[in-house]
Amino acid sequence: MNAKPDLTPESWQYRDLNSRAPSLSVLADTLIELAAEGHPVAAGTADLQHSNGLVKFAEAHPDRFVQFGISEQNMVSAAAGMATTGMIPYVATFASFLGLLTCEQIRMDVAYCAQPVRMIGHHTGISMGFYGTSHHATEDISTMRAIADLAVISPADGAQFRQLLRHSATYPLPIYFRIGRGHDPVVYDRNDSFQIGKAKVHGIGKDITIIACGMAVHGAKQAVEALNEAGHSVGLVDMHTIKPLDEAAVLEAAQTSRIVLTVEEHNILGGLGSAVAEIMAESPGRARLKRHGIMDEYALISPPMRLYQHYKLDGPGIRDVAQALL
Repeated sequence: MNAKPDLTPESWQYRDLNSRAPSLSVLADTLIELAAEGHPVAAGTADLQHSNGLVKFAEAHPDRFVQFGISEQNMVSAAAGMATTGMIPYVATFASFLGLLTCEQIRMDVAYCAQPVRMIGHHTGISMGFYGTSHHATEDISTMRAIADLAVISPADGAQFRQLLRHSATYPLPIYFRIGRGHDPVVYDRNDSFQIGKAKVHGIGKDITIIACGMAVHGAKQAVEALNEAGHSVGLVDMHTIKPLDEAAVLEAAQTSRIVLTVEEHNILGGLGSAVAEIMAESPGRARLKRHGIMDEYALISPPMRLYQHYKLDGPGIRDVAQALL
């Protein structure tokens, strides 16, 4: 990867992954829906209203929107204060900043005080590609899931994000949402149903069950289809809610499959794989576990699609990782 990159137009065209139903507008559109239904939602961002699409909400409800500028920590603390007045604040910025820079404010001002603040970390994992290590978010799951009473949700695409956002309007505790760049590949239909804390089980395989979250679900689904066509028995669990984890889904996979493979766009330490390992270590089951993701390193810098290929987080890469375990 340090050599001159073999660039192609496709390497840079992340947004072309999904031009049919871009999820960039999901956040603002859903908040506008919730406001119209009478939910006391408000929104804020740290100078990124065009990156996360909240500019649309700001135009529709200027009295419910706050542009905090580049002051992420102040944004989270202010959101906690807004929540004490009965509002349901949704604040958004890059996940690399939200998950680490504001960790203290999320812990003390939001979670410890049990305020219903919804924090949206976008451009997660290595999706920022060539923007560099400072903008890669490969530690946010581990930091956020260590904070008590904070739910951690990593939707696979815009349709899933929309529905889980709608559920968040009545969820009693604070939530950290982890989403991609807004043009993520489509996995689900708009009418598919999801619940916070309940995994989407696509099937349990006798050979392998892949447990994935976020952008990795799309590649995992492609890998499962290819392996099943080759005669193997491979299942898929979309663990969109990493905390509270759907323990029953993990145990079903551990008791039925020979191998459980976790896949995430995150450091394998402390993320989805670690959450699954904790359940499997304390409960009976016959499966062995393999974690797949960023192997405890700072991700390389390159166009996003080349990074997904390099780290085997695309469909062919996940298929190869699973194939090697069979």
